[in-house]
Amino acid sequence: MDYKKVAKEVTDAIGGKENISSITHCATRLRVMVKSQESIDKKAVEDIEGVKGAFFNSGQYQVIFGTGTVNKVFEEVAKLGYGDVNANEISKASNDEVKRSNVQGNVFKKAIRTFGDVFVPIIPVLVATGLFMGLRGLLTQEQVLATFGMTADDISPNFLLWTQVLTDTAFAFLPALVCWSTFRVFGGSPVIGIVLGLMLVNPSLPNAYAVAAGTASPIIMFGFIPVVGYQGTVLPAFFAGILGAKLEQALRKKIPDTFDLLLTPFTTLLIMSVLSLFIIGPIFHSLETVVLNATEVVLNLPFGLSGIIVGGLQQIIVVTGIHHIFNFLEVQLLANFGKNAFNALISAATAAQAGATLAVGFKTKDKKLKALALPSSLSASLGITEPAIFGVNLRFVKPFVCALIGGACGGFVASIFGLAGTGMSVTVLPGMLLYLNGQLLQYIISLLVSAGVAFALTYTFGYNDKMLEEK
Repeated sequence: MDYKKVAKEVTDAIGGKENISSITHCATRLRVMVKSQESIDKKAVEDIEGVKGAFFNSGQYQVIFGTGTVNKVFEEVAKLGYGDVNANEISKASNDEVKRSNVQGNVFKKAIRTFGDVFVPIIPVLVATGLFMGLRGLLTQEQVLATFGMTADDISPNFLLWTQVLTDTAFAFLPALVCWSTFRVFGGSPVIGIVLGLMLVNPSLPNAYAVAAGTASPIIMFGFIPVVGYQGTVLPAFFAGILGAKLEQALRKKIPDTFDLLLTPFTTLLIMSVLSLFIIGPIFHSLETVVLNATEVVLNLPFGLSGIIVGGLQQIIVVTGIHHIFNFLEVQLLANFGKNAFNALISAATAAQAGATLAVGFKTKDKKLKALALPSSLSASLGITEPAIFGVNLRFVKPFVCALIGGACGGFVASIFGLAGTGMSVTVLPGMLLYLNGQLLQYIISLLVSAGVAFALTYTFGYNDKMLEEK
């Protein structure tokens, strides 16, 4: 694929610099803020090589390329002068769209989108950490060790220490990653964000996990404020990052250029360290605990209900574009418990989309649809469902409904098995690496149930070529 040519064709079809306010991207899509929807040549966009679908949502025109490809296309887009932007610029660009639509819904969607903008850059290291956890679980299983004539006592302590470094570092310093990314998104200096985030987990503070275990006590400031480290937390770092970036911007406008290098970082870190440790941290850590407890309640619903709910509805949430909320919840589960029950349920929902799309590909006699459906099914089996959803299943509606039913069935099985992955953001086939800790067979069964039910329903009731003729 000629990525330079594709980038030029996409930007031209969307209306060029006259119509494009800003462009950013997530794991699979270019996200374009436009001034006028009417100026977009939608047919031309969808006919461009590599484009697997496009749609308009919450002020953004989203063009699906798929994982990996979107990064290369965006690199060429940036060279054309459409660089990455921060949340403030995105917000300004979407003002016209806000006026056209429901304000409350827009504010909610923008908040979720901003959450996604913050988390997308740090997801790769969390994915790597999850894979390390899975491999560590595999290598330390008694059955695996027995094949080499070893037991757990034969494993070198230094080797275990090294694997602990691989699996624990990202979550030990999670607030620093979140604060860095939040500063970047909201227009602050990322390096200030890193330092502010590291302050939240400074070794001088009582370790949050030790306090929770009762082996350490909080520091009491001013006689009534309990202060601990914020290892594994998200919300304190997120809101500290937002406020810190805004404060830095305000200071740069007030402080003369001569003293900017000296006073702006000093004042920002001084004020934000006080606010973060004594006000933002305690308040939002408490809120985070409430959210986590509510999440646990949902995931622990009896009779497989959590699997039915999440497995059946998760792909609808993907369609709405607010699925990034799962990032926050998954990070919290991993940071606090070292396992992520959402992953198995999301994998079930994703596998069902693959099964439904595969059924359409097998049943249709239309060569163009078959050429679209079969690769889209493969993409979904690797964890990327947008081509399957927008290119095939949602286009004909019934296959999408069949996939939702399949996802609910697979989610039910995963919930009954009590599956929980060691990481996040890799699902279906790549997600198998997160279940090497003795859960692999059950995970595969849940995927087969999801994909099998969706395939059977779609092939039997959900699609025929008369639907294509009607379209």
